[in-house]
Amino acid sequence: MSSTITDTNFEFPGQKSIYKGKVREVYELDNGILVMVATDRLSAFDVVMPKGIPYKGQILNQIATKMMDATKDIVPNWLMATPDPNVAVGHACEPFKVEMVIRGYLSGHAAREYKAGKRMLCGVAMPEGMKENDKFPNPIITPATKAEMGDHDEDISKEDILKRGIVSKEDYEVLEQYTQALFERGTQIAAERGLILVDTKYEFGKTKDGKIVLIDEIHTPDSSRYFYADTYAELQEKGAPQKQLSKEFVRQWLIENGFQGLEGQTLPHMTDEYIETVSERYIELYENITGEAFQKADISDIQTRIEKNVLAYLKA
Repeated sequence: MSSTITDTNFEFPGQKSIYKGKVREVYELDNGILVMVATDRLSAFDVVMPKGIPYKGQILNQIATKMMDATKDIVPNWLMATPDPNVAVGHACEPFKVEMVIRGYLSGHAAREYKAGKRMLCGVAMPEGMKENDKFPNPIITPATKAEMGDHDEDISKEDILKRGIVSKEDYEVLEQYTQALFERGTQIAAERGLILVDTKYEFGKTKDGKIVLIDEIHTPDSSRYFYADTYAELQEKGAPQKQLSKEFVRQWLIENGFQGLEGQTLPHMTDEYIETVSERYIELYENITGEAFQKADISDIQTRIEKNVLAYLKA
């Protein structure tokens, strides 16, 4: 049996549809419930890698669950239960077609744009005289349009979102408010772990009764970037790269091997040894972000395990 799960094809009672994203697969049931399976797929530069990473889906699902529990007092979310280490069950929502990206520091995509000479990102001005990984005076929200699997998310300004009618003005103001509140709480949680929450993205949906809720993952290493707080100032003063917790290490490996998701580029081969190191890094990320030891689930037959656990939950 495979030790990773990269594709699913379950048949749950009352199943209406399956949506397959870059990493998660979402099963909609006819009772208004969604079953979201976090696979072990790895995506970078909006491209899904050909091999899965052991335990990655479990890690993302369990971090997201813990963070949703830690923020439900300030922002309502879709989650009802986690019947399996790789599965979250919650209320069906109509997702907004934007990702709310919020950045506290000039890092990642923002730093690459800044280095290319741009001083506006998604209609938001970035101050002159910054260097990579400097802190912004205030966090900036830089939304992206939500891509289908294999497509690139695209930067978009608030003005364009409203002009194109992607989100109404009234709803967008709620998304902004929730994004800022979640980032503030995430920053506090990170500080308690000796970390800095650098940037992250949130996704929201609307329930059948019109309530806006947080959906998908939150504050995971796939959706967020973290720095270690104790070395931040010293490394920044030296102009040295920050020690960070995120999947940026995968992006950097791809860049070093000539791949940035651009047309004509070929994905470099990921050896079994490299995949093992990526799995180990994800476990390190989990333990640093949550402050808890990672408990490996049984991965001898993940498909059967998930099916059994979900069916038992739905029956109950």
